Parts: sequence; C-alpha cells; structure tokens
Amino acid sequence: MKASLRKPPVGLQTFSELRERNLLYVDKTGLIYNLVQSPAKYNFLSRPRRFGKSLLVSTLKSYFEGRRDLFEGLAIADLETEWNEYPVLHFDMSRNKHLDDEQLEYYLGLQVGEYERIYHCENGVIGSGNRLDILVRRVYEMTGKQVVLLIDEYDAPLLDVMHEEDNLPKLRNIMRNFYSPLKACDPYLRFVFLTGITKFSQLSIFSELNNISNISMLPQYASICGINSDELQTQMRTEVENMASNMGLAYEQLMQKLKDNYDGYHFTPNSPDIYNPFSLLNAMLYENLKSYWFGSGTPTYLIEMLRKYGVRPSEIGGVDAMASDFDAPTEKMTSIMPLLYQSGYITIKNYSPTTEIYHLDFPNKEVRTGLLESLLPSYLHQYKMKGMVTIGRMYECIHNDDFECALEHLKTFLSTVPYCDNTDYEGHWQQVLYIIFSLLGAYLDVEVRTATGRVDMVMRAQTKLYVIELKLDKTAEIAIEQINLKQYDKRFALSGLPIVKVGINFDTDTHTLDRWVIEE
Repeated sequence: MKASLRKPPVGLQTFSELRERNLLYVDKTGLIYNLVQSPAKYNFLSRPRRFGKSLLVSTLKSYFEGRRDLFEGLAIADLETEWNEYPVLHFDMSRNKHLDDEQLEYYLGLQVGEYERIYHCENGVIGSGNRLDILVRRVYEMTGKQVVLLIDEYDAPLLDVMHEEDNLPKLRNIMRNFYSPLKACDPYLRFVFLTGITKFSQLSIFSELNNISNISMLPQYASICGINSDELQTQMRTEVENMASNMGLAYEQLMQKLKDNYDGYHFTPNSPDIYNPFSLLNAMLYENLKSYWFGSGTPTYLIEMLRKYGVRPSEIGGVDAMASDFDAPTEKMTSIMPLLYQSGYITIKNYSPTTEIYHLDFPNKEVRTGLLESLLPSYLHQYKMKGMVTIGRMYECIHNDDFECALEHLKTFLSTVPYCDNTDYEGHWQQVLYIIFSLLGAYLDVEVRTATGRVDMVMRAQTKLYVIELKLDKTAEIAIEQINLKQYDKRFALSGLPIVKVGINFDTDTHTLDRWVIEE
C-alpha cells in the first residue's frame, strides 16, 4: 500500500508539476471539459482564497496548450478527441498586492511585457490596457489561432484597499482600463477565464464586457474547486486510510473529524458538501488537524470591513438572505454579508425553493473558531494570549461539568483587563461571552426567541444545555428570576440534555462578573 500513496501537493498549484511528480490530484477534468465546450466564451468564477482556483487555471492552461500526456488516466482523456493547441496568456494578479496606483500600473505592464518579449511585439505604447489589446492581436496574427486569456485572482490588487475610500476608486479605474480592450478583441479570443474572491460589478471593472458568464453559483460547477465528500471517499480513500492508521484512529473516526473541521461549504443551493482543500491537504501531509486555512492569514480587509459595518461577532453566522443580498457586487454592498460569503467565512447551509431564501452560517469548526479568535483582540486588546489560556481552563471546567469553576476563571481574567470604551452596556458583555464560549467549542446562540421573550444566551455543551441571562449593575437573582418567571427552559425541553439555568450580573465599576446564580 505504501508504494501507491500519493503525497498531498501542499503549496503547489501547477498542474503539470502535480502530474509529472505523481502527486495527489483530485480529477476535475470532466467539469473542465464541460466548461470549455460550453457556448460561453467569457467566464468568471468566485471562490475563497486558497480554494484551488490557481490549480484550476493551471489545468486550463495545460489543456489549451494541448498537453495531452498530462491528462492520461483522467476523465477528460475519454472526452476530448481533438486536443487543439492555442496560444495562452496567463496573468496572475496575486503578485499585485499592497500597491498604489503607480505601482499597480507598472506591475500590470511588467506582466504584459513578459508576453511582448515572447511574441516580439514590444512597442512604446502607453497604458497596460492598450498594450494588452495590441498583444492579443499580435499573437493572433503570428499564430493564426485565437488566444486563450487566463486571469487568476483578478481582484487581488483591490482587496487590501476595499475599506479605503480614496485608494479603491483609483485602483479600480486602472483595472477597468486594463480589462476594457477585451470586448474589442473578441474575434481574436477563443476562451477567457477569470477567477477571484469578490464579485465586482461589470459596470466598474469589466466596463463594456457585459457578456461575461458568472459560473460561481451554477450547480454544474459547484465542486469545480475544493474537494467534495464523494471524491474524498473514493479518489483519496487510500491516503485517508493511511492517515487514520498513522494517527491511531478508525477510518470512520477520522472522516468525522475531517468533516467537522474542514467540510461544510456549499456554493449552490443543491451543492454537495465541499471540503476546504488547503486545510484538508495540509492535515493529510502533517497528520494533524489544525486550522491551516485560517492560520495562513486572516485578511486585514475583512477585519476592517467588520469594524466599518459595526458587525458584532454573534451577527456573523446564522442569517437568512436572498441571493441578491450575498451574491451582490462587493463595492455596492450595503452590508458585510457579500464579503463574508464570497471570502468563505459563511456559506450556504439551506435553501427554500418556495421562498428562494438561503440560510447562511459558518462552514465548519475551523472557520468559526478562527474568525472569532481573530476578533478577540477587539475586546481584550493586548490580553488575547492570557484570554486564550483562560478559555483553555474554562474548557476543562465545563468538560468536568463544573460551570462554577469556569465562571471563576472568567471573573479573575476579566478583572485584569483594563477598562476600555463602550463597556457600559449589556450588549458588550454579551459579545465577550459569545466569543469566549464559542471558542470553548460549544454551540452558542444569542437572543433566542421563546414564547414569552428572548433568552440572552443558550449554550449547548457535550453533556448539558445552559440557559443564560445577563444583567448589568443589577443582581444575578433578578436574572435567574427572569428565566424562571418566563419559563425560558421549557423552550428547550426536547433538547435531550439536562438544562442548567444561569443568571449573571456584570459590574461596570469592576468591569467583570459581579455575581452569578446556577440552578440545575
């Protein structure tokens, strides 16, 4: 068995290298064949970062270059009969990050310049867009074949300035000018494919290119990036079984752990379960279930936009929306939802064809835990490390069914955090507890409706369900009395878990828990 194991291609996104080195490759070529044979010449795909977009673009490049040898044994080998070769222009915009307008224009020119030298069409024309126009025509004239244009991470230069009202319009204008010649080049183009994270409106970015097909939510391409559950259990089964053996787990046990941590993405209403490929492949390589995707970097723009829109941590997941609410052009959004969805922090969890309403939530444990942990400094400032240690101690207490112990640790910790602004209202402390309890790995919900009112917080741990009411500068007895008076616990009688009622009072003078009452 050992000899047949294929190594996960962590950090590699060049299709030819994966095939030549016999690394693990999940066959997407059947979907790719359907894409290139479709009537649409211009296509756009939105997927989160590190989700396989670059490998998809590289696979398209090898296909259009006629590299038939690389596709032996794959689905497309039985579908394609001609294997025509086309000239391919491949631009990777991920190299154009953290630039001002002059630097962006310069680097766009550098990328065009690489192909100008190859096709001997260097000229003194000013403007990267004009140079791209001339380049496409020149390549067509020289080869007698239509050109394939592949643009990976088209929006990368814009992401880091999304929250900057001065810089975003400048860079967006440069990108619009770069893409504007494409419509005029239509007779010379065989296929155009763009990938990105966010969806910018055609009016602002693609200008006159109003015939681009957005395949991001088409059901036939739901799993064109990422790894679906069927692929994991068939194409990758040997590697997963080997990983389970090395970790001392049964195959079914490991599959459940992989599902909990990395599965849960859906990009169409009827999408199969999609695993995050970056985290999954890293976990298989290192045989350790860590937060690889989130650990690879939380985008600064996301945290800035959460602050800009005043989004509380408890408001990120568990929302209902129409498709137009979350699949909207990013620069026209009136809420943070499109950015959260397109960046992969929330995903489709349910859909009603009757009402056309989608339910969006965190995809999995990795994303939920990682995002909330990244928001912790906003509430704890430089005390995040000490806060994580406290959370670890609280986890042990709750695991031992000792909620009193957990609250003692929380009280001690919060008393060491200096006073900060906006802590004199109940909602602040609600959000602090939401983040901390969520990081314990528990399921948590806030402002839960009952027949008689709303419960501040409900937390489902492994062995018990906690109904929690918070008060500020009152008493814990008043909080527990409200739970009993309004019979909040009856709303959860069918949960299958013993219910624990918890009343907590916060004190604005000490900035921590004042007192609590626990009733089982």
